[in-house]
Amino acid sequence: MQPRHYFILATAVGTWLGHANPLAQLPLAALLLPAGLMVLGHNAELRRDAFRQSWIAGSLAALGCLYWVYWPVEHFGGVNWILALPVPVLLSLAMGAYYGVFGLLAHMALRRLPELTALVFLGVSWTLMEMCIATLLSGFPWLTLSAAFVPWTVVALPAAYIGAYGLSGVLAFIACGAVLGRASRLCAVASALGAILVLGLGFAHLRAYSEDTAPKTVAIVQGNIDQSVKWDASYQASTVARYVDLSRKVQITANPSLIVWPETSMPFYFQDDTPLRKPVLDFLASTNATLLLGAPAYSLGAGSYTLFNRAFLIDGSGKRPTWYDKEHLVPFGEYMPLPSWLPLEKLVHGVGDFAPGQDQKPLRAGDLAMGMLVCYEAIFPGLAQERVSQGANLIVIISNDAWFGATSAPMQHLNLTALRAIEQGRWIVRSTNTGISAFIDPLGRIHRAGPQFEPLAAAWQVHPRSQATVYHRMYGQLLVLAGLLAAVFAVLLYLGGKSRLDKNSKN
Repeated sequence: MQPRHYFILATAVGTWLGHANPLAQLPLAALLLPAGLMVLGHNAELRRDAFRQSWIAGSLAALGCLYWVYWPVEHFGGVNWILALPVPVLLSLAMGAYYGVFGLLAHMALRRLPELTALVFLGVSWTLMEMCIATLLSGFPWLTLSAAFVPWTVVALPAAYIGAYGLSGVLAFIACGAVLGRASRLCAVASALGAILVLGLGFAHLRAYSEDTAPKTVAIVQGNIDQSVKWDASYQASTVARYVDLSRKVQITANPSLIVWPETSMPFYFQDDTPLRKPVLDFLASTNATLLLGAPAYSLGAGSYTLFNRAFLIDGSGKRPTWYDKEHLVPFGEYMPLPSWLPLEKLVHGVGDFAPGQDQKPLRAGDLAMGMLVCYEAIFPGLAQERVSQGANLIVIISNDAWFGATSAPMQHLNLTALRAIEQGRWIVRSTNTGISAFIDPLGRIHRAGPQFEPLAAAWQVHPRSQATVYHRMYGQLLVLAGLLAAVFAVLLYLGGKSRLDKNSKN
């Protein structure tokens, strides 16, 4: 094999090992992605070669981590396995295009700019690339580089100051600088200083952490309902009974003030006064707890109705429930984009297409102001930012990771969720149907993570918090700074190219 083939292979394998996978997660290996792409771009003779080789490497890296996309498409989408197999490949090729652009930028920067300036340019470019991945075409920021380091708390904690994407850029800067350091002492020093800064900020944040509010006991319930029968009417009563029984047990042992059930834990219209709702209300009437549950919902209009993926907050007082409707919906899971063009069925059976909610205000129960995120809303930093800006002192996430089966996706999802706790300085309560349910503290540490594919009822003490992290306070300014840096480096790249051309013409 040629050297570039080794770099392509190392880039893909390193990415797979660095993120959560079925074998063993080695976070440091994730840095092979930016380092490998930089080497491929730098060594390519032509721009098109730089893009193509980086695109191939990035696509293979994405495929290794996103192979699980096949599972929901084949098992729940009604798609034959022959047609389902290409889906993660196509998604990975699309993701790889971003990495191809990064390789192309490395090719150009390392030829037009001084090495240290080019290194800074690459760090900024990585941050902007992840921001684009999170925004364009509905966004899919699943392979955020900094998420790989959630198991290493100290390394992940600088996200409280610069956010997950900013931290990813710094980590890419460190990785690329370590490679360039073989030929440039300045780059080696800059890379080492970057690593020291990350660790220093992490340790300082860890030592400064404290709680100054009274703890609240919160319970999570994981029903472990088989996704293939969840929407079957004959299973609805037993589903309700399982959640009520698990909740009654944890109520007796821990006496929580809040109990959280997963996304669409009640697979029927809970807002309707039906016999299926009665056991839930009877349970609440016998306790002093407040219940948060997920269920589909609807609103009626002039001759039509609108469906929502809703989180209901109810108690035993008989007061009207409050709710949150999911804002960022999953394409193909909760609505069908281009339904007349794509030969696929929506993954959520039993209901029609959902509409996005519009109200992000916290749901309130006593001292708790709960900022709600439903399922993969947790992978978007801007949504958590909005919830805390609206006054949330606790983030509650309800999800249904049964879609993913026994793959790497649930752990990858959990690691991305932990970044939101760090960025916003909030406790996170996460309840899922089949796992991984957990409590996450403001340092991103995961507590009481439940086993997958088993029923679970667990309680933990969390703290409502009003402190704002540096990242939360500077969110808008950081976005502006990223844009300004992009503009500055674009000008430098352009002028650097012109200066090289001028020198060549004079010679």
